[in-house]
Amino acid sequence: MIKELEIGHMNLTGMIGEEKFHRSQICNYSNNVPMVFDDKPGIGGELLPGQTLKITNSVFPEAIGSSPPSWIAFDKQVLCFDAYFEEEVPEKNQELYRIRHCKIYFYPEDDTMQVTEPVVKNSGLNQGTLVRRHQIPLPPPHEDRFYTMYDFNINTEITLYGRKYKIIDCDEYTKNFLMKIGIRLNPPASRPDDPYTTERQQRHLASTNPFHPYERFDTLKQFLEFDGQVLGFSCVWNDPESQLTGPRELVLRYYLSDDTIDIREILPRNSGRDVVPFFLKRDKLPKNAPVPPYHPGTITNYTLLNVLGKPERNKGYYIRDVLQTGAVHREFYKDSDLKIGAVINVWGRQILLCDCDEFTKEHYRKKYGIVDFTPIQYKTPPPPKPEKIVPPYNGFGTEEDSLNSCRSVVVKTPHKDYRQFLMKDRYGMDSNILRYAAKLVTDSPIDKGRKFIISFFLSDDTIAVFEYAERNSGIAGGKFLERSRIKKPGQELFKSEPSEYYKAQDLFVGARVCFHGHNFLLVDADEYTFNYMEKNANEFPMADFCVILNKLKSMTESRAKEIRKTFATTDPEHTNVIGYDTFRNWVVSVAAGGFSEHEIMTLGRHYGMRDESQTDLYLLLSVAQEKLKKNAFENFEQLIAVFLYNDREKCGLLPYETCRTIFKSFKLPLPDDLLETLLTRFEDNQKQVDYRKFLHALNWRENQVHAFEKTKKPPKV
Repeated sequence: MIKELEIGHMNLTGMIGEEKFHRSQICNYSNNVPMVFDDKPGIGGELLPGQTLKITNSVFPEAIGSSPPSWIAFDKQVLCFDAYFEEEVPEKNQELYRIRHCKIYFYPEDDTMQVTEPVVKNSGLNQGTLVRRHQIPLPPPHEDRFYTMYDFNINTEITLYGRKYKIIDCDEYTKNFLMKIGIRLNPPASRPDDPYTTERQQRHLASTNPFHPYERFDTLKQFLEFDGQVLGFSCVWNDPESQLTGPRELVLRYYLSDDTIDIREILPRNSGRDVVPFFLKRDKLPKNAPVPPYHPGTITNYTLLNVLGKPERNKGYYIRDVLQTGAVHREFYKDSDLKIGAVINVWGRQILLCDCDEFTKEHYRKKYGIVDFTPIQYKTPPPPKPEKIVPPYNGFGTEEDSLNSCRSVVVKTPHKDYRQFLMKDRYGMDSNILRYAAKLVTDSPIDKGRKFIISFFLSDDTIAVFEYAERNSGIAGGKFLERSRIKKPGQELFKSEPSEYYKAQDLFVGARVCFHGHNFLLVDADEYTFNYMEKNANEFPMADFCVILNKLKSMTESRAKEIRKTFATTDPEHTNVIGYDTFRNWVVSVAAGGFSEHEIMTLGRHYGMRDESQTDLYLLLSVAQEKLKKNAFENFEQLIAVFLYNDREKCGLLPYETCRTIFKSFKLPLPDDLLETLLTRFEDNQKQVDYRKFLHALNWRENQVHAFEKTKKPPKV
């Protein structure tokens, strides 16, 4: 008995499973709830009764991968359609129906719709939102479905809750959207007018247009369009009562917002006239002024006629005179009457317009096509200023101080060139001081061996001279000439013109200068001076390589073969390198004194070759220690600890790049070129650097290196 029940239970379970399988053939499940969808065709793919086929084709290929949801793909996108509907009016004889225009908005993100009607003034209808935004079902027999974007097209009708809307057009974005999804658009339909509204407008115009229409004085449009726009003219008035003072200058301003004019007077200094705010207060300016005075109430905008007087209760009856009988018509100046050269009548005063500003010119150029704005010269040319005769220098004080005493009663201190001081003053390691080695040009055997340093300060063009102190020479060295500006020799002392002083361009290697009777020959300069002059070659022609090279080419253009032979004889080993002395002697012989020593050195520095072995190691170390000392760098113990950590083999050697990276990580205050040069001095043939010796040499606390003088050797060319 129990087995039979089990078998029956199994059969029942199988039947239920078959039923579910059968229902799955005709239903789809959503959240485990069976749903019937109309888009699923019947057996063999044939459409079921009442089922329509949706258009799924498009001009664009299908995307690869999963497509985004509609609320992301169509976010902030709205389809807008122009439509209208007819509304019956059964309670009025004047109209049987109304045509009401509206807009239909469709939101593809959630298939919702909204219908709005533009508000028409004094329509008497409740306008605005006719159908709020929500999903709207299709009309029967498809009320179980909602409107989608495929149900819309131009020149078609849709039914929303029993009301038929005729779609006549849509905007450009909607057209492009519908064509992209494969809908072929119909041509736009015409927009019908409401017959009752058209008839009512015609009757309203006929009733509001009397036989004699009233004048309207509407100035709001002109004010809103031209507010803040003012035409400006420079004018002149020849006052007959003031012939001695000349014409009186005026400024006329025309306001485009209300066609008014005001005039101000420009009073010169010490004119003797009272200062008044306006020569003419702002108002409309009549053309035929002055005129006989009018009685009060004569000039009005309207004319009123008393018809019946005051019959009862002191009430009068008035009507407006539309014919303007006896009205006074006056003409006022407009912007078309104002132009350069025109004479306007300002209450009996003839004023000539002489010039105008740029805005006024642009206004007349656009509105009236005027292009000639030649001003009228009304001012007499001022007399030439008398030439100031400066008396000659009397010898007291400086020339600048004496010149200021002649320019004003109150003597002022001469102004310094602070711009030059700020631009060329010492900044960091840039001293802006040009130093030259010099010697005296003299026949005295004692003075021939004296050596001097001439310093030129670019901040104020001053010069200071110092002398080397040599032992057992009998001459005390030190300051030879106090820092000051030095005049060039050969100038007259007592003269009116300012004297010429030595400039930076007057000092160069090979130049002869005279400082207060002492003749100096500049024989050399420091490296900073050469670099500064070469960087600012536009200010120093003696250091301009391009100018010097072109000058040399012009001298040696016809002697090219001879020069090649000379160089080949000088260089028998064909190394393409010759000594500087040989190069200098050749340039002197070719130029025949046409090149200064500084120009020859500029060529040699440009084409020169220096071996790294020529650079003094002690001099480099002294410069490096000086920079480390100025920046208070004392982290030598931390450096040696980092080097020992990177030295895995504990041999005391590390590669060049590793040492350079470690120094960069510690932000060693040394220039890159100086650091690289020092590292190359301490590396061996295998590019390994002895970091212990290098750090010992840089340690300015324990191993201080003093710089010493060394004879300069000219570079090879």
